Amino acid sequence: MLGTHTPTQKMLELHNATVTFSAPGGPLVRAVDGVSLTIPSGQFVVVIGTNGSGKSTLLGSIAGTVRLDGGSIHLAGHDITRWREDQRARLVGRVFQDPRAGTAASLTVLENIAVAACRGRRAGLSWATSRSLRAEAASRLGGIVPGLETRLDQPIGSLSGGQRQIVTLVMATWRRPDLLLLDEHTAALDPAAADRVVQATARLVREHNLTALMVTHSLAQAASLGDRLLLVHRGRIALDVHGAAKRRLSPDDLAFRFDRLRSADQLDEAAARSLSELYV
Repeated sequence: MLGTHTPTQKMLELHNATVTFSAPGGPLVRAVDGVSLTIPSGQFVVVIGTNGSGKSTLLGSIAGTVRLDGGSIHLAGHDITRWREDQRARLVGRVFQDPRAGTAASLTVLENIAVAACRGRRAGLSWATSRSLRAEAASRLGGIVPGLETRLDQPIGSLSGGQRQIVTLVMATWRRPDLLLLDEHTAALDPAAADRVVQATARLVREHNLTALMVTHSLAQAASLGDRLLLVHRGRIALDVHGAAKRRLSPDDLAFRFDRLRSADQLDEAAARSLSELYV
């Protein structure tokens, strides 16, 4: 059955996943370069990398917005490699960088939550906005941000960016997805709002024992959140740490690793220029 799994199950498996793009006026670029990865059920994985490293492309290939050129993806025991994005949505909850994405601005907060509650069910908004769902929505929202439960009948577009991301998080986790994808979901927020969304994220993942994959540009978030950290560079996983090693990581440690990768890139570019000059 979709949406059921055991605590020891391999929730997500990528085998030799490859995504290739054509650079304008240049050679083919492997944004995801033969990545193999296994994530067990209940693990919270944080993904970091420089701009253009392939981290968001990796997330998109799992969500179905980006098609693999090679390799395979299995999620919750299903081979989803050739599934469309809407088919994968039965298993995947997703929160985007833009707080406006994933919600309908003209609908109220409760109606947006109702859409999430109805996903996969043969029921309309009249059922979903019933007294019982209203009470549950108020409880979930108020438990995260006291006072937000009083905004149920207001258009979701009237909320601040941080409040809207909180609602989107609740929507994405309403029916406990097999995998929660978070694509730099605090990047567009001010620091205070970002901190509230981070706290809400950690709480929801913990309370629902979710399997989550979070892309972030924040080294502080990468060091403090999750059970496991992946550093993506040039489409490959350059660092994979978990357990005690993950807990010992600090933002300074990660900054040092980024500097080493940048230095290596500069050396590679200098070597390439030197070789090209030999054949001029």
